[in-house]
Amino acid sequence: MITTDPIADMLTRIRNALLVRYPTVSMPASKMKVAIAKILTDEGFVDGYKVVTDEQNHKMLVIGLKYIGEIKYQHAVITGLKRVSKPGRRIYTSVEDIPWIRSGMGIAILSTPKGVVTGQQARRLNVGGEVICYVW
Repeated sequence: MITTDPIADMLTRIRNALLVRYPTVSMPASKMKVAIAKILTDEGFVDGYKVVTDEQNHKMLVIGLKYIGEIKYQHAVITGLKRVSKPGRRIYTSVEDIPWIRSGMGIAILSTPKGVVTGQQARRLNVGGEVICYVW
């Protein structure tokens, strides 16, 4: 199945899996998706990720989702995901205008000349770029 926006598809799969409390979610892999999964793991939003090959020799990205609380009252660590830059409308930002998400409780993920980084890392590297998504 071909999607016009694979990053939005990734975020929707994660959002839907969190709603029904799945322990993992899988999707077709790409370099951008793996970079986003690495950032989510480093920032503590997910348990981890791995790239596996299925029977048809396709690479699949498997992300372990993270929950807090007792089994009956579990809440997902990720409370929201928002796609910002879309194929129909790209959103770019300079280093001075990188947004703060939920007063620093969330992260902005940017695609910069230095790679896919968080908003905080982009400020440290003094680079702007395309705002991919917000996670909180």
